[in-house]
Amino acid sequence: MKNLKIITTGGTIDKLYFDDLSDYQIGQPIIGELLQTYHVGFDFEVVPLMKKDSIHMNDEDRALIKQVIKKSDEAHVLITHGTDTMVDTARYLSGIDGKTIVLTGALTPARFNATDAIFNIGCAVAAVQAQPQGVWVVMNGQIWDPHRVVKNRAANRFEAH
Repeated sequence: MKNLKIITTGGTIDKLYFDDLSDYQIGQPIIGELLQTYHVGFDFEVVPLMKKDSIHMNDEDRALIKQVIKKSDEAHVLITHGTDTMVDTARYLSGIDGKTIVLTGALTPARFNATDAIFNIGCAVAAVQAQPQGVWVVMNGQIWDPHRVVKNRAANRFEAH
């Protein structure tokens, strides 16, 4: 992989919390800063496409993501996305030829000390390089076909469907 297109859409991974009542906003994407800190050996471009909690995403948003991917020269695309509708977006993006697309996110914000975000990003970077063309969901240390995974809200993890 020479170049990686990173599309950020918001979600918990970029959330900033302000008080005990869970008042939050979605901040600036953190993925570019993390990858620079870790001195990755590839070029990347971060495209902050939207700042939405994924429960508010709709097919119009998904169409915009699809359009950006199709117009991109990069064959490898990583999308940071809220976990609630990540699978829906991954399924929507199925069928884009010539691209390996990986969606990942976090169950706790990247700015928290005990976050899964950094682990998920690392797994997603490895997956986007190793997986064949198609769309993949990377969460909880696993690579999922979006047609065979669901988010188990009670257990707070992704699992086979």
